[in-house]
Amino acid sequence: MSSGSRRGGDGRLTAALDPHDQGPQDQCGVIGVWAPGEEVAKLTYFGLYALQHRGQESAGIAVSNGRQILVYKDMGLVSQVFDEATLDSLTGHMAVGHARYSTTGRSTWQNAQPTFMPTEDGSLALGHNGNLINTHELAELVAALPGKSKGPVSTNDTGLLTELLAYHPDSTVEMRALELLPQVRGAYSLVWMDEDTLYAARDPQGIRPLVLGRLERGWVVASEDAALATVGASVVREVEPGEMIVIDSDGLRSHKFAEPDRKGCVFEYVYLARPDATISGRGVHEARVEMGRQLAREFPIDADLVMPVPESGTPAATGYAEESGIPFGQGFVKNSYVGRTFIQPSQTLRQLGIRLKLNALEHMIRGRRIVVVDDSIVRGNTQRAQIRMLREAGAAEVHVRISSPPVKWPCFYGIDFATRAELIANGLDVEEIAHSVGADSLGYISLEGMVEATQQPARQLCTACFTGEYPIELPEEDLLGKHLLEASLSTSELGKTLPVLNNP
Repeated sequence: MSSGSRRGGDGRLTAALDPHDQGPQDQCGVIGVWAPGEEVAKLTYFGLYALQHRGQESAGIAVSNGRQILVYKDMGLVSQVFDEATLDSLTGHMAVGHARYSTTGRSTWQNAQPTFMPTEDGSLALGHNGNLINTHELAELVAALPGKSKGPVSTNDTGLLTELLAYHPDSTVEMRALELLPQVRGAYSLVWMDEDTLYAARDPQGIRPLVLGRLERGWVVASEDAALATVGASVVREVEPGEMIVIDSDGLRSHKFAEPDRKGCVFEYVYLARPDATISGRGVHEARVEMGRQLAREFPIDADLVMPVPESGTPAATGYAEESGIPFGQGFVKNSYVGRTFIQPSQTLRQLGIRLKLNALEHMIRGRRIVVVDDSIVRGNTQRAQIRMLREAGAAEVHVRISSPPVKWPCFYGIDFATRAELIANGLDVEEIAHSVGADSLGYISLEGMVEATQQPARQLCTACFTGEYPIELPEEDLLGKHLLEASLSTSELGKTLPVLNNP
């Protein structure tokens, strides 16, 4: 095994279902562990397990033993990428782990993380959750590095950051980061390391979460506190917006590289974070239950059953049932063993409407007026299929309640929504959306009701996907997009950068 090795990966990037049809997708989960004397690869592995919901396309772990960094990554879920023998071979005193959903760069092994880059005095491995909006500027900085070959630059924002951090002549990684981070714009929670030191940083707006935890003999930094609990670490505090943390044999030290201007992503409360997470002092589960209560106050209806779309709709459905007095029940059965699959269904199976994840419970539904609670509607394809399922199971009425306002704008800070033209709420009003998906009625929580449920000041939340008010000024449209860097490369250059796909 060597840095950047993979096990039998062939770069396949197909999936059984279009992820956009399944709702919003977050970009990544990151974790960093500093724990001399512990099995850091296994700690990182279990931490990634706790963060699997944040990214299911690829997973990777980098480990340092003080002399070299080894990186192991591949396409697939954490449990598919790693086995006992692999983890046993990754020995060292610190590690960086990553679970990816792509928002910049294709879903390929080449773009899987942690990224790895040799430096003049060692090497560097980095994991990133978020999305940068000045990748064009960073690409120009990389192209201008002394000694940089004329070959292609990285095809994602994380690779650009790695290249820029790795270049630190007459300086240190720590000083280089303090010089570079103020030039980086967008959402980023970063965890990276060289052979001796673990680093973590969060953008000045704190759009994506990042928390610091304490082990008996070390430290952990992770996207969510659920990962800390999984590996037995106690929560110390959040990494502050505009803060960089450095952990080495001398202990932990902190730098403030920018003034904080907190704009945490409200969608973390609605959908992205695990229900057992706490963000800015507010429990995510409690926030979602309150959103459901608020939905019931704003959009009451006479019905026989309140049911969630599992699992993301369950807390809000609980709150709706509590506030409305309508009994709560499970109307869908979810297949808990379905993750991402690289096997495409046949055309016949697609035409039959293959149901890998959800099936309706007919005995709960037949003849009843149903309230279905979900977290969001993006394109409407998912809700349309679910409502058709409920009709086929005999539902008398289907009333849909959504615990977030209509999504009308794309996110450029780490959630991979559809393009604005594809967002159903961008072209239709609420009644038209209800008709389009086949619901008898449709109600979205108000922006004010959603924000109130988070118990955060409205000025400290990013609500751009609902309002179009972006807290970090965006560049021109042609300088944005998932494949911006790849589009700038020629076909021959892409061949050098991306793995060749095997023929089926």
